[in-house]
Amino acid sequence: MEFQIGDRVILKVSPWKGIIRFRKQGKLSPRFIGPFKILERVDKVAYRLELPEELSGIHNMFYVSHLRKCLADDTVYVPLNYIEIDNKLNYIARPIAILDRKVKGLRNKEIHQVKVKWEHRKGSDTTWESEEEMRRPYPSLFGNASEASGSQAGADTRVKGKL
Repeated sequence: MEFQIGDRVILKVSPWKGIIRFRKQGKLSPRFIGPFKILERVDKVAYRLELPEELSGIHNMFYVSHLRKCLADDTVYVPLNYIEIDNKLNYIARPIAILDRKVKGLRNKEIHQVKVKWEHRKGSDTTWESEEEMRRPYPSLFGNASEASGSQAGADTRVKGKL
């Protein structure tokens, strides 16, 4: 695959290796960000992109396997303020509130689930998650301290992913 200088491309992002967020390996996370303009062709398989100030900590050279031709209108894109990115290309998703609860019955076991509203999500901003797995890192979502007993105090309220 080849691109010309000045072409608009989108950058493929993927979940952080080794992190499974609530039994989902990046299924609900964004797949592409951009579009970005190609500044120069560095090698047969590498291109230098014009990145915005929010991504200034990231090297601007990418292999062609991480790029896709942007076929959409330039005004239609996933904004970078939608995704919080640190200098190691980790993105962070935070839950806002618990909206609903249900009990899912399996053969010999019951699984308590909660409907979680996520911050900065496009499309469906709510997902059903296991109550036990949400209670550990996010005890503040469950109200008083007696409900959050057995959970970690001061747990980090971030879910990380890798671009």
